[in-house]
Amino acid sequence: QVQLVESGGGLVQAGGSLTLSCVASGIDFRAKTMDWYHQVLGKEREWVAGILSDGSAYYVDSVKGRFTISRDNAKNMVYLQRNSLKPDDTGVYYCKARGVLNAWGQGTQVTVSS
Repeated sequence: QVQLVESGGGLVQAGGSLTLSCVASGIDFRAKTMDWYHQVLGKEREWVAGILSDGSAYYVDSVKGRFTISRDNAKNMVYLQRNSLKPDDTGVYYCKARGVLNAWGQGTQVTVSS
């Protein structure tokens, strides 16, 4: 059974930084591309960043230069370091193993105050 557990959210002022973490189990983590999604209340989840098994990272344009995705295969963990936070970054952040259907964690809430 696939389990994803996100953590690290909280309240932060605009311009601040926050690092999110996700631990995965029930999958061949080393072989999986891992993604982070962002969801604002009442809207669809949006893809933010992804990291391939070889460590190659990709980002949505709005976070390039501000967010960094990384992974630790030994710990089955993926991280999202977020700098220069903006109020628009507020929402719930989820990690996901690409290609694994309907497997979502509970997410972690981030609130950026202006």
